[in-house]
Amino acid sequence: MRDIAVFSGSAHPELAAEVCRHLDVPLSPARINRFANDCLEVQLEANCRERDVFLIQPLVAPVQEHLVELLMMCDAARGASAGRITVVMPHYAYARSDKKDMPRISLGGRLVADLLVTAGASRVLALTLHSPQVHGFFSVPVDHLHALRELATHFRKLDLSNTTVVSPDLGNAKEAAAFARLLGTRVAAGAKQRFEDDRVSISAVIGEVADRDVIVLDDEIAKGSTVIELLDQLRELGARSVRVACTHGLFASGALKRLSEQPEVLEIVCTNSVPVPEAERTEKLTVLSVAPALAEAVRRIHDGESVSALFDGL
Repeated sequence: MRDIAVFSGSAHPELAAEVCRHLDVPLSPARINRFANDCLEVQLEANCRERDVFLIQPLVAPVQEHLVELLMMCDAARGASAGRITVVMPHYAYARSDKKDMPRISLGGRLVADLLVTAGASRVLALTLHSPQVHGFFSVPVDHLHALRELATHFRKLDLSNTTVVSPDLGNAKEAAAFARLLGTRVAAGAKQRFEDDRVSISAVIGEVADRDVIVLDDEIAKGSTVIELLDQLRELGARSVRVACTHGLFASGALKRLSEQPEVLEIVCTNSVPVPEAERTEKLTVLSVAPALAEAVRRIHDGESVSALFDGL
């Protein structure tokens, strides 16, 4: 892969380095400085001319800092005459801003997509977007991966004969159903109503969970309010055990600690799409790597092969 150049922002360099190890290419150096007036300066310290450039940067806290880094990396690569610039976003934080559900509200998911394209991105590789329509916010090709296979491989080690996969809400029910098919289990979904960013109500669970082992599947866990509310319902309905799984383990405001303290939760599983600090990890947490999947997608993009073929049979 002689004509490929992979750079990382400061959001998750460990993931970028792991992707490069699977690709057997070096992680090209990038320099990010801050001026006295608080402005950022980004320099890509490897040749980009006519090369296939991949910029790896999940949008995690501080999101705005990492977004500006990514925009400046795109601009730097374009100014260096890169042949093609692919933004690899394992987590697209603004994907949650995907609808106008209140008057005079910004459609942030579309705005940030436009900014990335304006900065020079010619392709996007994303992982488990919050909703399918976000794919259409970009005016350049998007390859949309998910982590269901990685999660399914982990859970197949268990006895799944009495298991139900539960989606916290109807919006994620399609993903939960696909995950249940991979595991050969039943599926259920919560009836959720959100009042504020961290206040939700789940009035019922549609499906059979009584005296069953439950795997709660969500795309991301931030404050964990939805999962905590769902656990109350599962407890009342007599679920036998609970495991929690998500792609993006953001775990803001002590969410991981609160979930780990729930006695019925046996395990919390996420991927390394976003960094989970070692100091915040608990004994119940299992982190799976998505680096092999991202690396294979990067290889296929570079070689002009099908990325969707990765999901054949799902």
